Amino acid sequence: MCGISGFLDLNAQNSASELRGIAMRMADTLRHRGPNDAGVWADAEAGIALSMRRLAILDLSAAGHQPMESRSGRYIIVFNGEIYNYEDLRNELSKGTQAYSFRGSSDTEVMLAAFERWGIEQSVIRFNGMFAFAVWDRHERSLTLGRDRFGEKPLYYFRSGGQFIFGSELKALRAHPGFSNEVDLGAVALFLRYSCVPAPYSIYRNTTKLPPATLLQVTAGNFLADPRAYWSLREVIDAAVADPLQCHEQEAVERLDSLLRDAVQIRMRSDVPLGAFLSGGIDSSTVVSLMQAQSSSRVKTFSIGSHDQEFDEANEASNIARHLGTDHTELYVTSDEATSVIPLLPRIYDEPFADSSQVPTILVSQLAREHVTVSLSGDGGDELFGGYSRHAWGDTLSHRLDQLPRFLRGMGAAGIRKVPPDNWDALFRRCKPVTPVRWQQRMPGYKLHRLASMLESRDVHTLYEKLVSHWLDPLTILSGVPDAATLFSGNNHQRLGHVAEDMMYLDAVGYLPNDILVKLDRATMAFGLEGRVPLLDHRVAEFAWRLPLDMRIRERQGKWILRRVLYRYVPREMVDRPKSGFGVPLASWLRGPLRDWAESLLEESRLRQDGYFSHAPIQSMWREHLSGKANWEYHLWDVLMFQAWLDESRRSDNPSVSFDGIADVALERA
Repeated sequence: MCGISGFLDLNAQNSASELRGIAMRMADTLRHRGPNDAGVWADAEAGIALSMRRLAILDLSAAGHQPMESRSGRYIIVFNGEIYNYEDLRNELSKGTQAYSFRGSSDTEVMLAAFERWGIEQSVIRFNGMFAFAVWDRHERSLTLGRDRFGEKPLYYFRSGGQFIFGSELKALRAHPGFSNEVDLGAVALFLRYSCVPAPYSIYRNTTKLPPATLLQVTAGNFLADPRAYWSLREVIDAAVADPLQCHEQEAVERLDSLLRDAVQIRMRSDVPLGAFLSGGIDSSTVVSLMQAQSSSRVKTFSIGSHDQEFDEANEASNIARHLGTDHTELYVTSDEATSVIPLLPRIYDEPFADSSQVPTILVSQLAREHVTVSLSGDGGDELFGGYSRHAWGDTLSHRLDQLPRFLRGMGAAGIRKVPPDNWDALFRRCKPVTPVRWQQRMPGYKLHRLASMLESRDVHTLYEKLVSHWLDPLTILSGVPDAATLFSGNNHQRLGHVAEDMMYLDAVGYLPNDILVKLDRATMAFGLEGRVPLLDHRVAEFAWRLPLDMRIRERQGKWILRRVLYRYVPREMVDRPKSGFGVPLASWLRGPLRDWAESLLEESRLRQDGYFSHAPIQSMWREHLSGKANWEYHLWDVLMFQAWLDESRRSDNPSVSFDGIADVALERA
């Protein structure tokens, strides 16, 4: 596990030592990702340099040092992640007439041996893991980047002229003298929709995220090559539809239990202390149950508690930990302690990111790192097993919309839009005797306008967009963008059998890699903690999609089969409760401890000077939010996170200074 960086410069005139110096400065910006070791390699004739910062997890000796060269000398690699089936691959590679003689016991060396035996693409198909890597092929004089199937590990690249620059985080790219940090306004519009910048876009022009499950090979003769997929979730789904699982429910539960046990077991391999996040929900409770069932000692588990009961799951997590017998640590944090990490968010996430559950994720990562170096997480269960409310209600909602002729839906949407959101809000406030107080404060006007946009949905993709977007039309506050594209613009995928399945697929290729996994990676790696996600074992995904839908969603409740696995380890009454999420009381924070910070970022002169957003609608939202007339927490948080990131990016001319020691700073402040 580490942070990787490097570049290929077709016009390089630098010496090898100069190339190494640039590459090492890039790697030093990633010291939080890899505090244990550093390495650099360069070839001046080829204009190539690779560098890394290492968090030692497997093979703590010098034999695990990177950049690592293959036995023949053909390949040199820098690698971030873990190959969980490396022992099986190592055994296979150690046999036969071409038996590979290993120097150490790291999975990095196994990767290189696999490349020599099978080639890069055929090897990656065999890997079960999370990874982002860059490998230089001396024979073909090619640089290949690769990323895991679901996008657990990040990898950015910048390409301009004859320069190709890459790194685990944008701060590494900014440390290269040839990088250009021009903001991409189209990416800002995407951010306002989704609260993150989705792949393949990044916040900077000419800078791209390598999409999950792809390889990109760059050579002097094919410098503008595009990434190519080595695995496709859509192809997995199509194959599953063609060959659905034919067995009784009890057998399906048994098979999933066995598969999850193995997915968890191979992710428990570590030469350093290991534990797990435990929220008390279905997913993390299942992971911890399977860990404890296969461990000879008490598994270390970690939870964050809140004194706000609406956002607190620590008591449920504690009950499950006691039942399973884990070594449980929980920390109740005050609002002051929680909000103290907010000024660090732009540095940790490195580009605009506005999922407010980033705050508790950072806090639980910080807590876990005081005890372990690796922590397993329950992410991925919602996307694979139908855990979100839009999955459970998607078919019903779509059916009801389809029952209305399109012209009637259009008339209804137009009628709603004739009344501005503020006027709808005022109407609901005047109806206090029959309108619940919480409904009066939760933007009924905005919700009605969102309903109007849903009424106009042409297909499941546009319906999905309406459900997941914060700013339905970013152009209302963002100027200078010719067209506000969406993540699925131009998407011509054939429909699946159910709206629920369509939405699960869209979440798995959109929300999961662009939000959930980004949140986990940056929060854990800020403290030199490795996060592992057993539910995203590709074998689990392939099995889940072979299940009939009613084994995932039944009676408008998701994760039916995953719950049956969990009931084998934890009493049903402990886990059967409404899904609450991993949130924070953001609305009250913005009116209280964060008010001064927010006002400094939203003041009219500041917005005018920065030149990205129209100040009038934003300030109107801010006034309404402060007055309690409406709750604009998520829309405001998007703008605040962009503004805070903009401040940080301007301070980061020297990235190695701006981010070094983030874990130490956070530990002191929180």
